[in-house]
Amino acid sequence: MNTLNDFEIKQRKYIPVFPKANGKPTIYIEGYPCEDDEPMAATAFHGLQINILFDQFFRYFAINELIHIGVDSFIYYEEGDITKCVAPDIYIVFGVEKYPLRRSFYTWAEGTVPVAVIEFLSDSTAHQDRTKKVELYLKDIGVQEYFIHQPEMKKPAEFLGWQRNPSGNIVEIEPDADSGLFSKALNLWLRWEDDQTTHVRLLRPYLPDGTPISTSMEIKHMFEQEKSLREEEQVLREEEQHRREEAEAKVSELEAEIERLREQVANTKDERV
Repeated sequence: MNTLNDFEIKQRKYIPVFPKANGKPTIYIEGYPCEDDEPMAATAFHGLQINILFDQFFRYFAINELIHIGVDSFIYYEEGDITKCVAPDIYIVFGVEKYPLRRSFYTWAEGTVPVAVIEFLSDSTAHQDRTKKVELYLKDIGVQEYFIHQPEMKKPAEFLGWQRNPSGNIVEIEPDADSGLFSKALNLWLRWEDDQTTHVRLLRPYLPDGTPISTSMEIKHMFEQEKSLREEEQVLREEEQHRREEAEAKVSELEAEIERLREQVANTKDERV
């Protein structure tokens, strides 16, 4: 079994099972702004981190048409009040159709709320991300899990997560020995690693068994490597076939020479007689 096929089997095994939401896909509701004057990413560090993690989630959850992944778009969570609005860096919603794409996400229209929200810390929002937003996401909106992460390597590492326990209370998610946090909602491990090339402290998702979820670029490289291996194997097979044919030709030549010598010896005997 090759690596890609093996991953697809695990993918179907580990993706959570959930019911379809009771709402319907809603692209836009008049009167609810879907844009503001703020840039999409606070820094290039945040932009790269958001793009890479979105790519990983999008590729992993692509096999289920009832999973929506939002990136820095508005979530309106109370009908009739445009101030009840947040714009997390990344959020994941189960039970709603992936398409059409939304300009904003309206919880009452879709019939559900995100299961997980991830914010990447920036100087302007870090305090709110660590404090106010914990209760806002988990209590007011009803999100199951909320995570914050510092993507800039020059700043101290900070990766925290919270969830609601069965009693409804907010509890911090306990890290493992490697500072990873397990998302029960997504059934995935979240871990960070320092990328020395980009100087970004990348947050990455892993399957429950530790298998990393690759980016599209990594998948492309895997395909290229597998293609290269197949081509090398083909070359080796052709070389082996060529060597075999040469050996068979030499054997045939030797057999022919032996037969010629036998005939020569036989003729010599006949002449003597």
